[in-house]
Amino acid sequence: MAQAMRPNTAGSLFATDHKPHPLQHTLLAVTLVLGVTAFVSAMFHSLHLLSSWAGLVGILTGGAGQFVSETTRERFGLILGLGAAGVGLLLGMAHGGLFGGVIG
Repeated sequence: MAQAMRPNTAGSLFATDHKPHPLQHTLLAVTLVLGVTAFVSAMFHSLHLLSSWAGLVGILTGGAGQFVSETTRERFGLILGLGAAGVGLLLGMAHGGLFGGVIG
């Protein structure tokens, strides 16, 4: 019954290796903040510059985070941030784009 004494973390969605990952956690936090900013600001037509730029930068930081992520917890959060940033980018592009109204 030794297996009853050990916690089962192998099947957990939020399994971690109990080591610090400052770069990965920073990229995760930046991606989530930019994704939420892009998603929320995309609901307003006049904020298309904010939503499109936040979405674009969020996708870039999320891609870099996916490249260096080491745990499932990091990847799960990055996917949520990437999805929100992608929706924000696409809606921002539909409402006027990255430079809409600024150039020309």
